Amino acid sequence: MGNPPVIGVFDSGVGGLSVLREIRDVLPEADLLYVADRARAPYGTRALSEVEAISVEVAGWMLRRGADCLVVACNTASAAALETLRQTYRQVPIVGMEPAVKPAAAFSRTGKVAVLATAATFQGRLFESVVDRFASGVRVITRACPEWVQLVESGEVGGAQARAMVRSVVEPLVDDDVDVIVLACTHFSFLTPLIEEVGRVAVIDPAPAVAAQTARVVSSIKGEARLTMAASGEIDVFAGLARSLAGIEAPVIPFRP
Repeated sequence: MGNPPVIGVFDSGVGGLSVLREIRDVLPEADLLYVADRARAPYGTRALSEVEAISVEVAGWMLRRGADCLVVACNTASAAALETLRQTYRQVPIVGMEPAVKPAAAFSRTGKVAVLATAATFQGRLFESVVDRFASGVRVITRACPEWVQLVESGEVGGAQARAMVRSVVEPLVDDDVDVIVLACTHFSFLTPLIEEVGRVAVIDPAPAVAAQTARVVSSIKGEARLTMAASGEIDVFAGLARSLAGIEAPVIPFRP
């Protein structure tokens, strides 16, 4: 028998830790490799072609270090590169992020749902395809919140500044009868308590669904529960954020693509 697969998870920064946390809950024995490409963050303000090239590079780095399955825990990277990654690395299963418009449309009673993401996510063909397929009968309102990404990357997810920034986006949506908010950026998962507090709306976070899909595509889950994390930029800063935001503590190695 061969070695159990290593699941590689990557994001521009700490947002993908929300997905990593869910994967660890669903697959507690799995061996995991997480990459935070913080030196080039945020991805959401870059051109899609640039994010595509970066994603191919990060994925190749992870595969060379033993990843047998890839999880693109970044909506922007999924929008920009998911199709290319699957064509380039056909030898491994690749799971990506898809805005959860379908369950939002089914759950909404007002017929208005909001999708919060980065501008780049909305520019990708993936988002247009999801809306075309699943948003029949509902109005989808999009809001780009790049400042939320920076907020989470700074670790400020519960203070007065975070509350004011969340309120400025969420309250107008609620006033417009939005009753479901879709988080289409993994960073925003860490703001869910504030969003629910400010807006009193249903919040759909795709991280649990992505973890469940990862469990379906991995051939074996019998590992040693090892977690290795890698980061570009300041390693100590990332390690502290992983601990404070996600309760995750593990060795962090340099990521140098």
